[in-house]
Amino acid sequence: MSLFRHAVFEISAAQPDQLPAATGPEIAFAGRSNAGKSSAINTLVGHTRLAFVSKTPGRTQLINVFRLRGGAALVDLPGYGYADVPDQVRRQWPVLLETYLSRRQALVGLVMIMDARRPLTELDRQMLNWFGPTGKPIHCLLTKADKLSRQEQTRTLRAVRDEVAGAGSPITVQLFSSLKKTGSEEAEGIIAGWL
Repeated sequence: MSLFRHAVFEISAAQPDQLPAATGPEIAFAGRSNAGKSSAINTLVGHTRLAFVSKTPGRTQLINVFRLRGGAALVDLPGYGYADVPDQVRRQWPVLLETYLSRRQALVGLVMIMDARRPLTELDRQMLNWFGPTGKPIHCLLTKADKLSRQEQTRTLRAVRDEVAGAGSPITVQLFSSLKKTGSEEAEGIIAGWL
């Protein structure tokens, strides 16, 4: 049975001090708006509506915590980049992300969500360069891989792996598709190892 199958929504926090006390290790999920972050979380937990999915970029505006049975948590961070939200909310996101990612003691690793058709945007590189020096592991999910041909998938996977090879943190990369439900076992195996 999947480690993530019994995840439940716990809280949405607009400020880091609103987060509950950690009861176990936490895995953060970060990525550009509309890269498929919420869909990836739903696929991993085997639930279609645990994390809210929208065609509108920027719908995840808060830190959402999903608690697992053993006390660990999956933490859905606001998407960065384009988002059709008020300027005041958008200005709060960098502070919210930086505070959580740099100060949360329970954080054991980062899952970077990138659209396989547009991986390693400038903002993705900034996130990797910023988080890499923590030495905590990073796992990159190249989502929407079903939209690429097999040849394009192979080329994209190789290119991303080559680019991140020299980062400060250990970084792993894989193809993932929420639509086709491919890549879940590989992702779960890596994330479970962090826990």
